[in-house]
Amino acid sequence: MHVQEASIAHAQLLASMHAQCFNTGAQWDQTAITALLSSPGVHAGIVMEEDQPAGFIMLRTVVDEAEILTVCVLPEYRKRGLAQQLLAWGAQVAQHKGAQTLFLEVSVNNQSARILYEKKGFEKLGLRKKYYEDGSDALVLGRACQTASP
Repeated sequence: MHVQEASIAHAQLLASMHAQCFNTGAQWDQTAITALLSSPGVHAGIVMEEDQPAGFIMLRTVVDEAEILTVCVLPEYRKRGLAQQLLAWGAQVAQHKGAQTLFLEVSVNNQSARILYEKKGFEKLGLRKKYYEDGSDALVLGRACQTASP
């Protein structure tokens, strides 16, 4: 498995993967992903498993901060350490771009992601009430931006 840099040319693929990983209303379409990838400081990486795209991460760096915008691993590839690979890649990119702190939001209902983020050193910084389309709250998590180990 390896992570490769994604570009606007990958927007349709990323939108397809996002649709398989998130509920309707939380899915990003090709237009949204293209707009994000066109924005300054936005980077995406696709994790490949046996030459097949299995998931991706997208993050934005601004000055000395980075925010993970989304992480998704296709259902058939979960529980193989791919999300950890994506987080490590994202942290490395953020650090290379000068970020000192890495942030993200995660639904209070997404137990598996919360466990992973805690394992990777993220700590609760805040709570956004009814942040998601389904009405669930979002935990705001952060950590220092040193490269996460896989």
